[in-house]
Amino acid sequence: MLRRFASLAPALVLAALLAACSGDGSDDSATALHFLHAEPDPVAGGRIVDGEGREVLLRGVNVNAYAEYWQGTEFPTTFPLTEEDAARMQAIGWNAVRLLLSWSRVEPEAGVYDEAYLDEIEGAVRLLERHGIYSILDLHQDAWNATLAARPDEECAPPTEPAIGWDGAPAWATFDGDRPRCTSAGVRETSPAVVAAFDAFWRDVPGPGDVGIRTRYARMLGHLAARFATDPAVAGYDLMNEPNAFTPSAQAGLPALYGEALAEIRAAEAAAGAPSHLVLFEPSGLWSALGQGAPPDFARDRDVVYAPHVYTGGFTGSPITRAAFQVARDEAVRFGGAPVLSGEWGADPRRAGPSGDGYFLDHQAFQDELRFSATLWTWRESCGDPHKVGDVRAGRVPYPWGEFDLDCSTNAVLGERTDLVDELTRAYPRAAPGRLVETRYDPAAGTLFVSGEQAGEGVELVVFYPGAKHGAPEVESSGLDDVESQETAGGGLLFTARASGGAWSLALAP
Repeated sequence: MLRRFASLAPALVLAALLAACSGDGSDDSATALHFLHAEPDPVAGGRIVDGEGREVLLRGVNVNAYAEYWQGTEFPTTFPLTEEDAARMQAIGWNAVRLLLSWSRVEPEAGVYDEAYLDEIEGAVRLLERHGIYSILDLHQDAWNATLAARPDEECAPPTEPAIGWDGAPAWATFDGDRPRCTSAGVRETSPAVVAAFDAFWRDVPGPGDVGIRTRYARMLGHLAARFATDPAVAGYDLMNEPNAFTPSAQAGLPALYGEALAEIRAAEAAAGAPSHLVLFEPSGLWSALGQGAPPDFARDRDVVYAPHVYTGGFTGSPITRAAFQVARDEAVRFGGAPVLSGEWGADPRRAGPSGDGYFLDHQAFQDELRFSATLWTWRESCGDPHKVGDVRAGRVPYPWGEFDLDCSTNAVLGERTDLVDELTRAYPRAAPGRLVETRYDPAAGTLFVSGEQAGEGVELVVFYPGAKHGAPEVESSGLDDVESQETAGGGLLFTARASGGAWSLALAP
């Protein structure tokens, strides 16, 4: 079958964007969000699937608007998340946001949960849902928390230097033994205070009420799961961002934490009579730098997702290779062949565009080849973010990551990084009947080829295609009926079709 869809009239593109901003049309089946599950496979690689058995690829970005960071400059540490942001993400084609939460905000006092904060999180989930975007609730931490910055009068013996603060745990759960708050070569994890705080956590040192702080953390995740148990717009929970699990005691404590947290989450879901959500678990924070190092196994069920941060080459300027992804796939086999989702990836935005080296394009091509889900770091980074404080202290003008240029003398947003956004706006299958066999997109030619097998009759395929970039494509399909398209925010196209049963394929070309 060969068919060309009508060109996108500018007025219709504008209407689609306005509709997206108002939340209209979010009930359409192509953008409806479903409970997701994991289907492990140690041979072909695990998959994320929905209730119809469709293989789902989650592609999107990290949003830190609700994280509680240490403030080291005059500027706010984050920007708010707005309806305009969600509409722009939808126009890029994304269907997932890794939404950063801080334990310090969820549980500001031991055993006391801030429901007003969780109301804010629920508001963000609803905002994103209106644009067909899942939320992954990420319990974020960097170097334990915001309280472990060097004191104003703290002296650090050369070559160490005063530590800055970061984000994560509440002060009441911080047992740093009054150790020095100094870092070696600026590496935040080397601070003796951070090392001591994590060691206390892994050993489940008793805190307020004589309850272990690791136990409190797991219960906090259970409370979060109870709050969102019946919500299909929450894809799942990332148990802890880049845990500092570098010592033998940490390597014992990490699987204990994961098992305890998973048990708390599942108990909350069972009490609500709700399906299981995905639970994402990460290796230690060293994986981001080394590109390897699976955590020990833990007491788990099928609905877990291995979530290393595939930054290989992102910090060093080196090319990304398929080998980095294969390591993640191979490590996932240790957990029954769990599906893989790279919770963070990315590089200096200046590596995009005609003068760049293709890092962003290559990374996404490997995501397609191995059918990984992934969320980019990051959406909009403030000049006041702790990641930029080191530049300020060194007298350098910070260069925030993200999809927007900023003036770091004022923290004003100057506009979108069009080269980067162009490379991130790409065609891919969001939900594929049966098992996805291949997805191959050529951003220069605007062609997409997608194929699958073992599809049930009548099961719907959903594919995003960047019509604003390439125009309306010709369509060639097999094993599919009722191929249709609809416009979405910013001139994108969502193609839908119904599987005839068995093998199928779809090819789009300008």
